[in-house]
Amino acid sequence: MSFFCIGRLRRWPARVVALCLLLSLCESSVFAAEPLHLTARGERWAVSTLRKMSLEEKIGQMIMPWARVEFMNVGSPTYLQLQDEMQRYHVGGFGVTVFTEGSALIKSEPFEAAAMTNELQRGSKYPLLFAADFERGLSMRLTGATGFPAAMAFGAAGDTSLAREFGRISAREARAVGIRWNWFPVADVNSNPANPIINTRSFSEDPEQVGAMISAYIEGARQEGLLTTAKHFPGHGDTATDSHVALARSTADVERLDRLELVPFRAAIAAHVDSVMMAHITVPAIEPDPKRPASISYNTVTGLLKEKLGFKGLVVTDALDMGALMSVFSGTPAEISGQEAVEAVQAGNDMVIIPADLQGAYDGLVHAVRSGVLTEKRIDASVLKILRLKALVGLDRDRFVDLAAVSREVGKPENQRLAQGVADRAVTLLSDTHGLLPLSADAKGAATKKQSTGKEKLVAVVFTDNARASEGGHAFARELKLRDNSATVIFVDEANVRFMSGEVQAAISGAGKVIAVAEVVPTARRSTVSQPDGTNGLEQSGTGVLMSLLQSARDKTVFVAFGSPYVGIGLPNIGTYLCTFSNTAESGTALVRALFGEIAIGGHSPVSIPTVAPRGAGMDRPKIGEVQR
Repeated sequence: MSFFCIGRLRRWPARVVALCLLLSLCESSVFAAEPLHLTARGERWAVSTLRKMSLEEKIGQMIMPWARVEFMNVGSPTYLQLQDEMQRYHVGGFGVTVFTEGSALIKSEPFEAAAMTNELQRGSKYPLLFAADFERGLSMRLTGATGFPAAMAFGAAGDTSLAREFGRISAREARAVGIRWNWFPVADVNSNPANPIINTRSFSEDPEQVGAMISAYIEGARQEGLLTTAKHFPGHGDTATDSHVALARSTADVERLDRLELVPFRAAIAAHVDSVMMAHITVPAIEPDPKRPASISYNTVTGLLKEKLGFKGLVVTDALDMGALMSVFSGTPAEISGQEAVEAVQAGNDMVIIPADLQGAYDGLVHAVRSGVLTEKRIDASVLKILRLKALVGLDRDRFVDLAAVSREVGKPENQRLAQGVADRAVTLLSDTHGLLPLSADAKGAATKKQSTGKEKLVAVVFTDNARASEGGHAFARELKLRDNSATVIFVDEANVRFMSGEVQAAISGAGKVIAVAEVVPTARRSTVSQPDGTNGLEQSGTGVLMSLLQSARDKTVFVAFGSPYVGIGLPNIGTYLCTFSNTAESGTALVRALFGEIAIGGHSPVSIPTVAPRGAGMDRPKIGEVQR
């Protein structure tokens, strides 16, 4: 059954949907998610398949380009390109993502993703391994999936059982759409508050807590048949540069690396993580050559990861098209991609992903073998690992997924409730100098929907990069209005900030209480004029409006770090400081619940916030109607 006929199932008559789902059963009748275990049959398949492959087919298995989920006609240029990548370059799989608009992801639908993976599997000689960056679960890129908050929210909640459930649920949802490999968990220790690209993607600044959280996630995911990835080796947490833009540098010495950055990776290896992703950062303590980042450093990949730490699984590069690595080489995109791929494999990587030029990476590796730079034996070792992983997730037995399983597995109500519970438990109160919380309640202890007037007037100002794309910001506004339908909500973003100062001042001058929500999250290639290599703060003009607000309304303002907990560093006049450690819709809902006392506030910051609070800080507040114990 072609996936192109079912791209918009929700819009079709019920009888047509039923027919599509029935036909899909011909491909795979059972949704099976079971613990990862390489059987003797799977090992035989991997070995025999390797023997049948030509050199070109082996090289192709080691390269993974993007496949973007969308509706495609079989004659469309996009589909024909994917077919060409499978036939001409023999790719071993695809990284599954969606299109973007600026920095915003344009989400697609689970049925389209599942149907796409089925159709591509049908066109490939060997089973394809599909991977994705589901750092917050499928909801990062697909609608309707379980909406988990960012990793740091789990750190604030402080419960490894939640991370285990995160892994388990993500595994079942990912497998339902044909994706069997997640490029997660993030094993980086976010020890640098200025880090613009790791930040809330990390569980904590405490290496032991990061290790515990990622071990739990790996256990849950592998129990349900999902391959996992610890990234970004040897640790991207103590850097201040976005490696999508420029080459970041870690100044840690060997002793510091051993007691901090490497701790979570050891934990991941002990938990049987399936792959480790190499970072495009320089670490002089391991590799003295400043033009040889970790991802192409033999000292780092083979010497440290494989030999010293004893990792035997798949080693994969971060995306080859990132500015940090491409800046090391010169030439055309094809020439650079070829050099990157060859040097990555020489260093000890088994797979290279997302080259800027697929043909350049492929031709570079083929030429390297034929010219003797790389041996075919070296290629065989990596390809056998890849084939074993495919057998490990059952691709040797059945490469298709049951489309009917999508509506059964993706976005289950009980899973959504669990994810919301994580966001609720992550809310952390660091200070409340003027006793502003909770905002309001009736005599029975429940939040009241009302119309505020006079001194009670409630104004919320949401500072964000893109107001239209702020899912969490709009969830916050919606939930706030449900409780106080006369509340004023103002969005300030890069498009309107120059005109908003007067409107904001006018609104807060008549407010009884003000909520200032500063939404900042790690985003690839997010930078400012003053910080071209990446930033985790607001735009300078937005910061000016926020500081003016805090100065004018400091005694009545609740400041919310909605995402990065560090966004309030250096801002004066903050009396009430609240953190969510995530900016998802679930985090927006949790924020409103906490503001009105509908849930207890019990999160504790997993990171130190200079000038604000140390790691572990958090003021416990009971739910309205409950007694503080």
